[in-house]
Amino acid sequence: MNSKALDICYDFPFFMHDELDEIFQAHEKVTFQKGEYILEEGKTANEYYILEKGLARSFVNDFNGNEVTTHFFADNEIIIEVLSLFQRIPSQENIVCITDCECYRLDYDTFQDLFHKIPNLREWGRSWMSKELFTYKQRSVEMFTLSATKRYLNLLEQKAQVVQFAPLKQIASYLGVTDTSLSRIRKELVSHPKKN
Repeated sequence: MNSKALDICYDFPFFMHDELDEIFQAHEKVTFQKGEYILEEGKTANEYYILEKGLARSFVNDFNGNEVTTHFFADNEIIIEVLSLFQRIPSQENIVCITDCECYRLDYDTFQDLFHKIPNLREWGRSWMSKELFTYKQRSVEMFTLSATKRYLNLLEQKAQVVQFAPLKQIASYLGVTDTSLSRIRKELVSHPKKN
């Protein structure tokens, strides 16, 4: 199996070639259509996915029943609901495809077998989880320390796919602003690009 997405997601200096081969062979290629759910609230995650091509998002429903986007998944990222998958509990989040998505799937039982069999996969897992924890912590802090405009610019820089394909309402909820505020920010950036 030769996939850029798999290569990127398992980019770890200590993997042996045969270990990577075994990990790659354990993944199954799957596709999802735009609007299709990868995981629904109330169901327990039984696999994770490496997104080779496409855009997906996770969201929760707030106390008023409004969708609030919690994360966007772009090319070569891992689509996972960590708490549900590893704690074996029903998910509070939904994961849905914004565009058609091409993925590689690895089920929980196979992952557990590989995790215990290949020490380097455990090391990679710790490294990946540490990086993800840092990213989520940074995003949490930036929600309070950066302006909405700066948060939008960061998203544009880090995941241009989101701005290209995701509806304004989904982006606004992710940034913690109203649709109207985000629309105004976009107009200001077009009118005065050098100020930002």
